[in-house]
Amino acid sequence: MQIWRSLDDVPADLGRTVVVIGNFDGVHLGHQRVIGEARATAETETLRVVAVTFDPHPMAVLRPEHAPTTITDIVTRAGLLRDAGVDDVLALPFDREVASWTPEEFARRVLCDALHAAVVVVGANFRYGARASGDVATLTASGEALGFRAVGVPLDGGPQVWSSTYVRTCLAAGDVAGAAQALGRPFTVRGVVVRGDRRGRELGFPTANVPTRVMTAAPADGVYAGWLTRLDSGERLPAAISVGTNPTFDGERERRVESYVLDRDDLELYDVEVEVAFVDRIRGMVRFDGVGALVETMHDDVRRARELLQEAA
Repeated sequence: MQIWRSLDDVPADLGRTVVVIGNFDGVHLGHQRVIGEARATAETETLRVVAVTFDPHPMAVLRPEHAPTTITDIVTRAGLLRDAGVDDVLALPFDREVASWTPEEFARRVLCDALHAAVVVVGANFRYGARASGDVATLTASGEALGFRAVGVPLDGGPQVWSSTYVRTCLAAGDVAGAAQALGRPFTVRGVVVRGDRRGRELGFPTANVPTRVMTAAPADGVYAGWLTRLDSGERLPAAISVGTNPTFDGERERRVESYVLDRDDLELYDVEVEVAFVDRIRGMVRFDGVGALVETMHDDVRRARELLQEAA
């Protein structure tokens, strides 16, 4: 798979393609349905599937105060798009100039001149171009003029239509099971394990700590059952996961994802890149009056995490 970071990066000799367009943040089941339609068309006509996405999110440029947190960064998103059936990705840098393009200009510059689209597949609610003035009908008209066929795929999901906004809403409520249902897989965060205050080790629950980024989505503060995977070896380990700032101990303000691998105190994970997958919520974040009450609850958390992971297996 190639990730092209600009129109100039697209090979001049790229053949005809099937193009899918969207932010594709999270690559949820609705996205996967659109990509599946494109993949089926591509195989019938022996074409490559190219996904056009945007970096940064258009809202971060047009209305930064309302920009959503991102569920996936571009590299993770590209991997998920590949798994869903995409061959290559154009991560189009979104700025005020791109935002000013009319739907017809976008179709000519991106779909026709750069990607040589034979078919363009989008969701039925797709909007594009300056002031979001283009829709599937506009795209169809451009296709007739420029030589590609446009396909609008009905929205999927029910009773809630799958969307990145819905996934973010689930995460904000701590409903990682609901997010997983929309994504078709558990929600995950990735990062390099950093050295913390080692308080968990002192309490008998050593944790692998991954800082959260301000504009990256994470579940609501609380305790969860899930899996920690070492990306250097692929080893997957059951874990009880805490998200938050440890309110029982004063002075901590950095929000972190802290994973205790069940029944293991021999792991050395500092500076290792890991992926943390959330399976289900155990409880919300609580400030305890003392360490004893905290440790007792942590034992209950571990027991419950083990039960939830066994149920999910």
